[in-house]
Amino acid sequence: MNIIFITNHLNIGGISSYVLTLGKGLKPKNHNVYIASSGGELLPIFKEEGFIYIPIPIKTKKEISPKILVSMFKLSAAIDRFDIGLIHSHSRTTQVLGCLLGKLKGIPHVYTCHGFFKRRFLRRVFPCWGKKVIAISEPVKEHLMQDFDVNEKDIRVIYNGIDVARFKVRDGETRNSIKNNLGLGDGPVVGIVARLSDVKGHIYLVEAMKDVLERMPRAQLAIVGEGTMKEELVRLVTNLGIEKNVFFIPQVLDTTDVLSAMDLFVMPSLKEGLGLALMEAMAAGLAVIGSDVGGIRILIQDGSTGLLVKPKDAAALSRAILALLSDEEKRKYLGKNARDFIIENFSQEKMVGQTERLYLECLSEKD
Repeated sequence: MNIIFITNHLNIGGISSYVLTLGKGLKPKNHNVYIASSGGELLPIFKEEGFIYIPIPIKTKKEISPKILVSMFKLSAAIDRFDIGLIHSHSRTTQVLGCLLGKLKGIPHVYTCHGFFKRRFLRRVFPCWGKKVIAISEPVKEHLMQDFDVNEKDIRVIYNGIDVARFKVRDGETRNSIKNNLGLGDGPVVGIVARLSDVKGHIYLVEAMKDVLERMPRAQLAIVGEGTMKEELVRLVTNLGIEKNVFFIPQVLDTTDVLSAMDLFVMPSLKEGLGLALMEAMAAGLAVIGSDVGGIRILIQDGSTGLLVKPKDAAALSRAILALLSDEEKRKYLGKNARDFIIENFSQEKMVGQTERLYLECLSEKD
């Protein structure tokens, strides 16, 4: 089968990771994978993995945009030239593009919903959901049904998959070397990998670290990522007087090293479809703490694969962090369980197999 993925860009982030993992898994199954996008810093990696790249001017957040029409005409010719049999889109604007192309060329369009949306007028008037919709978790499925009236029979829950082999537990010497390279000190490291957005709850983690440091002065917080909240977070860190213990690390192409430097991973999100960074931390064998919201509840079984805390509760977060930093055996227990849980339930092979079956189902169904 010849499949085309459509994304706005190929920069660091959850959608790019999802597309890369899915495409790499489909290729050994004798599928040709094409990627249409405006490009980005990860483009060389996609090319190295054998994706056939088609540049389109789709770098827009507007669902009514001339860029969508220009991209449609360009991809219409590419679909004919490469005998594309299925379109798979991954954002609102590419969803509209995929829908138009699917109708124009008479081929199935599948859309993956990676999170939660606002109930905007245009989304309800022009739904463009595609022949089938992949929801990355049960809460996302419920969101689609309740807020956008998507028919349940058209939704398939397929969890994100992780290439667990990438995330190996490192020895102490390697970890110390990575910590030095990142500019971290010798103390225990609490970490988060996420875009710097208010929905990710960084503020509550920073506030929690103020209390943690009163009990454990050598503890460190590594905030990995970039985004609109950075200046506000830097100000908060300075105002709390903990700037010597908080490290802002730019987003990284590969999270394996930064995760290896951490002793504990925290995801204090206010909303979360599933949490790819959290899944990677679990695959790396880290003990994890997360907010009791959305897809995080699916990943963290409280007391078994991690700890759950109430969202927006810095005090509860600091108590959980202190409890785990002071108990190495508990961290090891939770970390091992977390890795085993990801291997069993969220493997790359499982995601690829379920997605491939959905593709074949779409191709076999008559409109």
